[in-house]
Amino acid sequence: MAAPGVAEKIILKSPALLKYILETSCYPREHELLKQLREATVEKYQYWSIMNMPVDEGLLLSVLLKIMNAKKTLELGVFTGYSLLTTALALPADGKFHFQITAIDPDKEAYEVGLPFIQKAGVEHKIDFFHSDAFSVLKDLINNGKEEGSFDFAFVDADKKNYINYHELLVKLVKVGGIIAYDNTLWFGSVAEPEETVAETLRPDRNHVIKLNDFLAGDSRVELAFVSIGDGLTLCRRLASTETN
Repeated sequence: MAAPGVAEKIILKSPALLKYILETSCYPREHELLKQLREATVEKYQYWSIMNMPVDEGLLLSVLLKIMNAKKTLELGVFTGYSLLTTALALPADGKFHFQITAIDPDKEAYEVGLPFIQKAGVEHKIDFFHSDAFSVLKDLINNGKEEGSFDFAFVDADKKNYINYHELLVKLVKVGGIIAYDNTLWFGSVAEPEETVAETLRPDRNHVIKLNDFLAGDSRVELAFVSIGDGLTLCRRLASTETN
């Protein structure tokens, strides 16, 4: 079941090409419980189900986590948990950590829509869910003195106006060589359009995303890969220095 309005959120503007990608390699490889979660999200949220990670991006995330041999991750912005379940399925069982994923979202109701699928997949024990704003949790992790440089990966799909502010905390929490991934960094393609042609509802976050993209492009603390998948995905590999350039 495709999400209503999904075509507006992808970079590929050919519906036939997207259909080919999804039907040839994505839907056949999508985990059954991810499919069920995706369909349940569409049923409950209709148009707003586009907030979930697209299937092709989920497969990329899964492969990336396995290549990295990631074991400890952060997720800012969970919604119903498609990306969270993707991550939990990709991470190996590790005796060092009871919770391997620190997941944060102020919307617990949406998380609980996806929770039965997480439980059915047998990966709930990997997840420590915080019903909270991200700043409180991230600052607590830093202040406890034990978590800086301990995370392999962070995925950010939260309020766009604070992406830059989250970045300053995440470069401390993610280890050297670890990756911070920012979702929606092409923002419906609007970042490349003149502001006057962009729908007013998209303009505020468009401006926040443009500022983030410009900032990350000049941040010497990370290596950068800007991936034109889904609604845009920016991968930042943390380098040794955490000093702002």
